[in-house]
Amino acid sequence: MTELLLRMLCGVTLGLALVLLLRRPARRVFGAGPAFALWLLPVVLALAPWLPHGWMPAASWTLPAVLVTAQPAGIHTATKVPIVDGTYWLMIVWLFGAAAALLRLAFHYVRLLRDARVAPGAWRQMLHDVAPDFDLHRVRVHAHGPALLWALPRPLLLLPVDFAERFDSAATRELVLRHELTHARRGDAWWSLAMEIASVLLWFHPLAWLSRSRFRLDQELACDAASLRALPRRQANYARALLDSVAAQPAPALIPWLAEPQLKERIAMITRVQPGTLLRRVGFLVIATLLGGSLVVAGGAMPVLAAAPHASFTPASVDVTFKNHHMPKYPVKAAQEGKQGTVILDVTVDAQGDVKKVAVDPKGTTAPAVLQNVAMGAAAQWKFHPGMKHGHPVGGVVKIPVSFSLSYPPSSASASCPSGLVYRQGKGKSFSCIAPASAQAST
Repeated sequence: MTELLLRMLCGVTLGLALVLLLRRPARRVFGAGPAFALWLLPVVLALAPWLPHGWMPAASWTLPAVLVTAQPAGIHTATKVPIVDGTYWLMIVWLFGAAAALLRLAFHYVRLLRDARVAPGAWRQMLHDVAPDFDLHRVRVHAHGPALLWALPRPLLLLPVDFAERFDSAATRELVLRHELTHARRGDAWWSLAMEIASVLLWFHPLAWLSRSRFRLDQELACDAASLRALPRRQANYARALLDSVAAQPAPALIPWLAEPQLKERIAMITRVQPGTLLRRVGFLVIATLLGGSLVVAGGAMPVLAAAPHASFTPASVDVTFKNHHMPKYPVKAAQEGKQGTVILDVTVDAQGDVKKVAVDPKGTTAPAVLQNVAMGAAAQWKFHPGMKHGHPVGGVVKIPVSFSLSYPPSSASASCPSGLVYRQGKGKSFSCIAPASAQAST
């Protein structure tokens, strides 16, 4: 699990760095809409390690001599001191930081809702002229308006109490309202909520905090571009509405009409000649191709090659260090009951040597379910040296026999019984641990 989290963190870091590098060139070439879609890249790279591996039939090997003989837990005479590594403490610190950031976000959101008041009925006609189907119950009076606030089932439109006086012409009010309604139609409230949650989870990451303001700016630029496409030849009025506005400080869970320091970038975008429909569609296609390619490459979800002749093929092998550090532990109760047998594991390994799936092959497996689960849990933590084909690592399915045996000489077997139990010889060389005769008589 630790390795998976590290791969996700590396994916997010790479994705954020790429977005910060590509967002401006993408905006100039393809427009603000495709450039904003680039923010899906960190999400894609973060989720890539969770994807299944191996789209083609996998190679299969049975590892010779990789037999893990598990001993009862009580056989070890030396007392092992539990080791708590630095990963544990890092997780504790991260959880405390994420909890604090989440509480801060919830506090700001509840305060925004608490300060919002029901809109006066006199605004009904003003909204009806712009959006006849817009529900007045979704409008609130708030000092942070004009803004859009995430809420269920639909986002709320916040307008200041002096909205009519601040934007003194009907044309300007229409532009501002259309902008906010475009945010609602595009689902930007959900995008902002996702950004806030990502910031909570990545509270320690400097690139995450650097990206917050850039994300908000790209979101506003994409909304401006979409609004202007619906209002042709209104660029001058749109720019004037921005210049006449009072910039607000960014607030969590809120999409304001104008936030610092967005004015310069937004005016420049409005006055620039925007890419046409064809180029914009090409931009979305390029971004989609980039996202799909990143998903395949980062996830390692390349086709797993089938088995080849031995001349060009080297089978996979288990990393002995990982196996020895994660040996199956014989359950004490199973040892007391004399349960033993062999488990045949089918371990799916990717081209990096990571375990992706562990299953039990019923053919040849003689151990009961409790021992099967122990073997699967241990094998899931192993690391493998992947197979090689033509000098390139490949994945596949590795068969590993895991033998659980209670066959020990009496001298060592008696030492293996937990405290309070004694050794009893069974059939052949097997034994079991039972209560002393005196204890059995007393019961």
